Amino acid sequence: MNHFSIRTLCGVSALVLICSSVTVAKAQTATSRIVSAANIFLSALDERQRQSALFAFDDEKQRVRWSNLPVSFAPRAGVSLKQLNAAQRSAALALVSSALSRKGFEKVEQIMEGDEVNKIKEGNNPIFGKDLYYLSILGKPSEKDPWMLQFGGHHLALNITIAGGRGVLTPTLTGAQPALYTSNGKTVRPLGQESDKAFALLNALDENQRKQAILSYRLADLVLGPGQDGKTIQPEGLKASAMNDRQRAMLLDLISEWAGIIHESAAVARMAELKADINDTWFAWSGPTTATPGLNITAYYRIQGPHLVIEYAPQRLGGDPSMHVHTMYRDPTNDYGRGIATK
Repeated sequence: MNHFSIRTLCGVSALVLICSSVTVAKAQTATSRIVSAANIFLSALDERQRQSALFAFDDEKQRVRWSNLPVSFAPRAGVSLKQLNAAQRSAALALVSSALSRKGFEKVEQIMEGDEVNKIKEGNNPIFGKDLYYLSILGKPSEKDPWMLQFGGHHLALNITIAGGRGVLTPTLTGAQPALYTSNGKTVRPLGQESDKAFALLNALDENQRKQAILSYRLADLVLGPGQDGKTIQPEGLKASAMNDRQRAMLLDLISEWAGIIHESAAVARMAELKADINDTWFAWSGPTTATPGLNITAYYRIQGPHLVIEYAPQRLGGDPSMHVHTMYRDPTNDYGRGIATK
């Protein structure tokens, strides 16, 4: 073999090695990254903390132990960030981050930071704050067998089921109080897009569509919130099959504010499912049809389809409803991953 051939062969071999490395990197799936982050977190805990964090996958009592309320009113189980040292807390948040998209984790951080703002506003009230968020794991972190990651506290409840390559985020509650605050000189609205996109969609409807979408009665809070697992409601409002292509695209974009919280590969699969359902999806509005630019809407709305219920519910008790918001994200066919975990 001449020198040119040897050099060519070496070049090809190097290219093969490079391509192989790229393939290996790509082969590290979202699931494997989440499992790795879970194992790093668990290994950082002492034995007592580990026992507090771990539950059986079929522990129904723990599975439903989530709420929008502060933990002093609705106790959580697992390990709280307050119980962890700096390294353990970093590992805990890295685990949560691994299961979410970049925007999803940013939303979680903003909700938690808002609770810290609430704590200070309430005179350093110990029932609020970033320390009072709990993490638990149901089942053994696995790339094949189903298990769950739960993370939440005041105005936050993430229930993430991992089953092989599938990731399910329902039921998940995101809320905010205050729903607008200033941090490092910047205005923060953790649920701002959920408000603005819905209002834009309402205004994109023609007069006849608005008459169908706007309900004749007022809703004050979530219908399918904490403690309402298994409950069903009839679709109301405007069916997306009666929308034009632009309006349906706006509806899907609004839905993505919840479906896109989970890590990107699971979000893509979820959005494909919801897009396939779009003509059988309903949009309903209850309350004021005006809004102040830069502030959240004060109306309730609901999006409901064969595999979806989303609710947005400003809270009218105790002040400005634009500053205190609850939202709910469910899949009535697959909450807690029940539809895939048993397959």
